[in-house]
This record gives sequence, C-alpha cells and structure tokens, in this order.
Amino acid sequence: MLEKVVIANRGEIALRILRACKELGIKTVAVHSVADRDLMHVRLADEAVCIGPAPSKNSYLNIPAIISAAEVTDASGIHPGYGFLAENANFAEQVERSGFKFIGPSSETIRLMGDKVSAIRAMKKAKVPTVPGSDGPLPEDADEVHAIARRIGYPVIIKAASGGGGRGMRVVHTEAALLNSIHVTQSEAAAAFGDDTVYMEKFLENPRHVEVQVLADGQGNAIHLYDRDCSMQRRHQKVVEEAPAPHIDEEARQRVLKSCVDACITIGYRGAGTFEFLYENGHFYFIEMNTRVQVEHPVTEMITGVDIVKEQLRIASGLPLFYKQEDIVVRGHSFECRINAEDPKTFLPSPGTVKHFHTPGGFGIRVDSHLYNGYTVPPHYDSLVAKLITFGDSREIALTRMRNALDEMLVEGIRTNIPLHQEIVRDTNFAQGGVNIHYLEKKLGL
Repeated sequence: MLEKVVIANRGEIALRILRACKELGIKTVAVHSVADRDLMHVRLADEAVCIGPAPSKNSYLNIPAIISAAEVTDASGIHPGYGFLAENANFAEQVERSGFKFIGPSSETIRLMGDKVSAIRAMKKAKVPTVPGSDGPLPEDADEVHAIARRIGYPVIIKAASGGGGRGMRVVHTEAALLNSIHVTQSEAAAAFGDDTVYMEKFLENPRHVEVQVLADGQGNAIHLYDRDCSMQRRHQKVVEEAPAPHIDEEARQRVLKSCVDACITIGYRGAGTFEFLYENGHFYFIEMNTRVQVEHPVTEMITGVDIVKEQLRIASGLPLFYKQEDIVVRGHSFECRINAEDPKTFLPSPGTVKHFHTPGGFGIRVDSHLYNGYTVPPHYDSLVAKLITFGDSREIALTRMRNALDEMLVEGIRTNIPLHQEIVRDTNFAQGGVNIHYLEKKLGL
C-alpha cells in the first residue's frame, strides 16, 4: 500500500481523497495555494505545502511545484482528483519519471483517450458503439468534407479533437454553413487548446447523457459499476446526476456495459474511469472517456457499495482489483445535486464568507463538502462548494429524500443554486425520468 500521498487538488474532492487515505492508513500531504490555506483538508492533512499564489497556473497547474512538494515530503504517490491536472498526460508522465505513483491511468492511456479522434478509433477497435462520424480529423479538401457530411447526414457537429467541458463544438444544419463553421471551430480550438484539429459527427437531436463507471487494475482485470444519467445539464455542464440511469433498454444496457469492460482490457486501462455516451432511441453512442474520478462518483458508490477513491488508491499501490463483476449488485437509487456558489438566476459566481452552514441529515443522506462556518469561498476557482447525495430503495424514495434534504440545507453569506435544484426535483418530467440533455436549458429559457 502507498505510504504517503500528495493530494494535488482542492475543495470537496481533496477532502474526499483525504478521508479515503485515512481509512487505508495512508499519510497525506495537502498542497494548496495561498488563498486556500484555510481549506478543511489542509487543516486535517498530516502535512501541508503551499505551492504558490491563487491563480491556478501558479499553483494547482504548477507541475514543478507539485512534484517538488512530493519530493520534500518524501511522498510515494500523487492523486490529481478531477479538473486541474487530472487528465494532463504530461503531468502524469512527469510524476512517473520522478519516481512517484500517479494515481490514475498511465500517461500513454491519458494521451490516447484525451485526443477525441484517437479515442474514437480505439473504441471502434474495442467494439464500443460510436456516433457516425468522419473516422478521423477532417481533411483540408472542401469536396471531401462535404462528402463526409452528406454520408453522415445533417445536422452534424464539428468538434475539437482536444476539446472538453463543452468547448470547441459547433452544430451545423446546412451544407452552406459547413466550411465556415469548421474554420471558426478550428480557430477557437487553436486558441483554447493549442490544437486546431477537428472532426465531424452526426448531431443527435434529443439524446440523453448516460455514462458507465469502470474500474481496472492494469493487470488484465476490469469491471463496470453500472451506469449513471447526467442529462440534466446547463451549457454542457452537469447539474443533477442519478444512478442507475432510468428507462434504459436492458439489452442495450448490458451490451454497452460489457463493451466498456472489454475496452478497458483492450487498452490496458488502470484505475477508475468513465465512458460517456449519448443515448437515443435505444442506442448508445460513445462520445469520450474521462480518465479520472468523476464529480458524480458518489451516486455509483451509493448503489453499489464500492468506495471508488479507495479502489483508485489500492490499484495505484499495485494491488489487483478487489472486486469481481459478480460482486457488483445494484441496490436502490441515488441522486446528486451539485451545489454551486452562484446566483440561481444569473449563474454569476458568488464568492464570500459562509456565515452559517447547516447540512441536512437523516437516513439515506450524504453531503460531500469542504464548507464550514466562517470559511471564505475564494473567487479564483470553480464554484462547486458541495454535493448533496440521497439514496433510497427506489427512485421515488431517493427523489423524495432529495426534495426534503434541499429544503433543509442552509448556506448563508453566499448565494447558491439550491433554489434551482428545488425547482428541478419538483419538475414533473424530471420526476418521471428520462429527460434529454436540452431539457433544463429549454426549461430555463436559455
């Protein structure tokens, strides 16, 4: 087992990692920016190292500073959490070359799956269902591009190969708009990601976002932890998630679950990962793989009883996968609401001091948060401040508990999106299950 781990992140996920380390008897090192000296995990860690000022580029994205912190504390591994450097192949490679365990996949795997074009090629080879597309980067020849679009069928979507988080995408409905849309997307991709490579896919009009959680040890063993529905989104950002995904064709579900496990073995995957799909008319279409722990991992933990972060740590320690597929049984249903420090109407960030923080309680309630009374939410980072998770023997019970828990949760001193969540969980269509990825934006009139 790893002896000491650097937690290269902040906020609720850093605290989540620290707790998993403590359960396994692993010592912890919290690296933090100047602005984050009062974070809860910094207070609780065995050691803490300040790695720079508040801007992420000077701290949480500062690879030499993080590796130096591991060196001076004699750590054995580095956990990147999610965001920041979690899917940065260069970071993973430097961690490995420096003699530390990167708690995640190999740098080669991150690089393979981080490029959307190579990822789709790998998934096709592994028999994972994919969206009809260009089978690689778009050629420069305009006639070839038009031919590809006609073969796929309009509408199509132009995507940046190095894109993510909803950026670097443009929907095209007509042949006349195609070439200009490609040029604009290439320019945006070059500016945002340093790579102007783009590809084309069929644009699905009303899909759901369904993803599959996997664990693999890189030793030939892999399992799935079933699926999640993350269709309640705003500007491609997830707002509410649930597990398992409701109203899914069972034959299609079993096929895609198996294909994800087979793909992990084919590419030699190591650690926790998530295959993301669009689901429409009973069919799954692969869009990308996230080679890290997901924000929404708690809903999967609630229905399977598997601690995903502890499994990441065990696998990084060189241990074989603790579970076999037959050990994984879904029990009940779970929801997660992402609580953000933002105005619920304008969605503008709302940093400031938390004057009072009261978390809901009761059976089937879980709160993952780094907040406490008197803590000041800084303006420099993502606005996520808490995750409210509920569990029940049925979807209806879990949803009722979420309604009650949201009403009980109190965050004073800053604005949060709790009112938005209260509206969502009382929405009739959401209560029935199976809304598509456009539903929330249409509901909000965006």
